[in-house]
Amino acid sequence: MTFLQYFRTDGIRGKVGDNPITPNFLLKLGWSIGTVLGKNKTKKIIIGRDTRISGSMLQSALEFGILSTGVSTLLANCIPTSAIAYFTKSLNASAGIVVSGSHNLFYDNGIKIFYKNGSKLTKKIEFSIEQQTNHIFSYSNYMNFGRSSNIIDPESQYINFCKNTIPKNIDLSKLTIILDCANGSTFNIAPKIFQDLGAKVIAVSINPNGVNINENSGSTDILKLKKMVLLEKADVGLAFDGDGDRVIMVDHLGNKVDGDQIIYIIAKEYLKEKKLKGGVVGTEMTNMGVILGLKKLGIPFYAADVGDRNVCKKIKENQWMLGAEKSGHIILLDKHSTGDGIIASLQVLLIMINNNMTLYNLSNQITLFPQVLLNVFLKEYNNSEQDLKIKNIISQYQDFLDKNSRILIRKSGTEKCLRIMVEGKNYIKVYKLAHDIRETIKSL
Repeated sequence: MTFLQYFRTDGIRGKVGDNPITPNFLLKLGWSIGTVLGKNKTKKIIIGRDTRISGSMLQSALEFGILSTGVSTLLANCIPTSAIAYFTKSLNASAGIVVSGSHNLFYDNGIKIFYKNGSKLTKKIEFSIEQQTNHIFSYSNYMNFGRSSNIIDPESQYINFCKNTIPKNIDLSKLTIILDCANGSTFNIAPKIFQDLGAKVIAVSINPNGVNINENSGSTDILKLKKMVLLEKADVGLAFDGDGDRVIMVDHLGNKVDGDQIIYIIAKEYLKEKKLKGGVVGTEMTNMGVILGLKKLGIPFYAADVGDRNVCKKIKENQWMLGAEKSGHIILLDKHSTGDGIIASLQVLLIMINNNMTLYNLSNQITLFPQVLLNVFLKEYNNSEQDLKIKNIISQYQDFLDKNSRILIRKSGTEKCLRIMVEGKNYIKVYKLAHDIRETIKSL
């Protein structure tokens, strides 16, 4: 079994200034990435970032390390994560890297890496990169340093790519859309895409200042978006996270529509249009109501480990095309090689128009099970004794729930906390049980 020291569920992430998110480590990491991944003929790596104040500093250190290996860099500057996947594949680069803390607040940052085909790295490659960081940093021949250049107008190229994932004759002029860009990397791109397609767009959280990314906004905090949708009598609200690879939607009545519901809507439409290949990959967090809803349609479902990379891996292994996480990572492999909040949104809007249905009506074709998600923040969690105690807690409480109900407690791959999920048919029972479990864990 391969044990990774730095890489977690989605790349490397942490508080800026604390190891490993320091310029010194990013320099060594860039050197390691260039050494391990920069071996193909093109010898170039794409780099982009989100709007965090630390992004330019960390990008510079990372780039220095890559250039020292003789691999060149192509800079996309501030752009969504999924755009880096697109450029990595379309420009035949050795790899693509995003300096981003994703949905975390500004004081965190990190990196996500794409392989040359635009997909996330395997654990095997991540392990090779980590092993390389243990070696002594050394420069290549002084005549063989890489060169740095910029991608020409990356925003326009990516905008065109997104718009080309739907039919050219689609007109959104009858829709009023509220966009919450989380003061992140979609702030300049998302409003333009939906306006170009004719929608009336009201955009919020589009003034990044380096420290307001994801602050009371975006896919992890949709309260402001709900209020705006109701105030403006909008047809739909779209909330992206800081790096734009997630989307959470809000219907015209202010109801949240999460990744589980979104993938159900898309899968049902694909089935109707005879475009569906295989089934849908979700995770152990996928709502049981969605799983049962897909089953009624005759659509197979597979639960992968949490993390969009794991979802994508299982989609490919099954030779399917659709997958999603509840948190808003929507993977449509017939459209893109990775999760993309903007592209997923366009697909749902297209379904609304083609069926002359509201998002409310589309999402209410399934009944979700009550599900309560809670976090317990920890200083440390890394031993088998704690694992055993957690298993005992789950077995102790499992009998309180009904058939098709679940308790899931897992260590977060992006924050120092435990995620508690309790799901069942009775909301009051689920709510009480989740809070009881949280208090029990806190007392350990």
